[in-house]
Amino acid sequence: MTAHSTDPSGLPGTARRQRFTPRLVTEAWPPLPLDEWADTYATLHMMTQVVGKVRLACAPMVNHWWQVALYVTPRGLTTSAVPHGTRLFRIDFDFLDHALKVEVSDGSRRTIELRSRPIAEFYRDVMDGLVALGVPVRIWPRPVEIEDPIPFDQDVTHTTYVPEHAHRCWQVLGQAARVMADFRSGFTGKCSPVHFFWGGFDLAVTRFSGRGAPEHPGGIPNLADRVTREAYSRECSSCGFWPGSGAVKEPAFYAYAYPEPEGYRDAAVRPDAAYYSDEMREYILPYEAVRSSRDPDRMILEFFQSTYDACADLAHWNRADLERGEPHPGGTGGERPPAFPRHDKESGS
Repeated sequence: MTAHSTDPSGLPGTARRQRFTPRLVTEAWPPLPLDEWADTYATLHMMTQVVGKVRLACAPMVNHWWQVALYVTPRGLTTSAVPHGTRLFRIDFDFLDHALKVEVSDGSRRTIELRSRPIAEFYRDVMDGLVALGVPVRIWPRPVEIEDPIPFDQDVTHTTYVPEHAHRCWQVLGQAARVMADFRSGFTGKCSPVHFFWGGFDLAVTRFSGRGAPEHPGGIPNLADRVTREAYSRECSSCGFWPGSGAVKEPAFYAYAYPEPEGYRDAAVRPDAAYYSDEMREYILPYEAVRSSRDPDRMILEFFQSTYDACADLAHWNRADLERGEPHPGGTGGERPPAFPRHDKESGS
């Protein structure tokens, strides 16, 4: 924590002089090859888990664990307001200034520089900083949803943070969140926010049929089965973006259904670049196919819509009561109105 700085940014002078200047700010869909930024990805994953677990420790329970997620902002990722007694605090990843910013409702704040160093040091600074701000939090310092986890306070393995790579990742998350919000607007039933789950490091939005689901078998590495069973306690169709790892060694958009209806994996999903991964039990649309297309937004919407159509039709969802009457651009019925009302003569507002 940089409590000694008098600069409004909270960063010491050397950090201000070295502030990262984005090189790809004009490229909406920048390249994000997994092998190029794997080390920063692994470190950033642990950073988001530390911060996410702080929110988990403080926020009241919401169905499907929605209260633990982070959200995309114009500068990075945020916890949004987190309760602590009678006060609120918020933790933001800023991928323009490359800083972690903690703000409390009494006006106090702290800033931690995001840079290459062991996760153990980052973890200590976050925990000590919360104590200094009067909002101490205790978390279980063990990562989840990864093989061979190293406790945060002992992790000297994950040390790499390349600002350009973190910035590119945030750019992609921002673009994906924008398109996912558009897709979300076509559904009137129960639907999650567009949110970032730090366990799997993925951005997701999930639609629900309104019916229950069979008990999930669990088995996700280093994640209690009760957590998974709450997450998948209702029949759903989910989609999102993920930088890749394991069976999918490239960034990709994904879509899946739980429970998966018979025939889902053989559905006529669009676009042609999409495929069903037997190992992941998900549909995959490679990010590179999206960013190299003439209309990335439409390609993503076609993917999300066609996978949802397959799930909803094969599982016999009551679509008339769950969807807006106008067809989605990714569907087959033409255009629909914008996701938000226009404040002009056309809308009368």
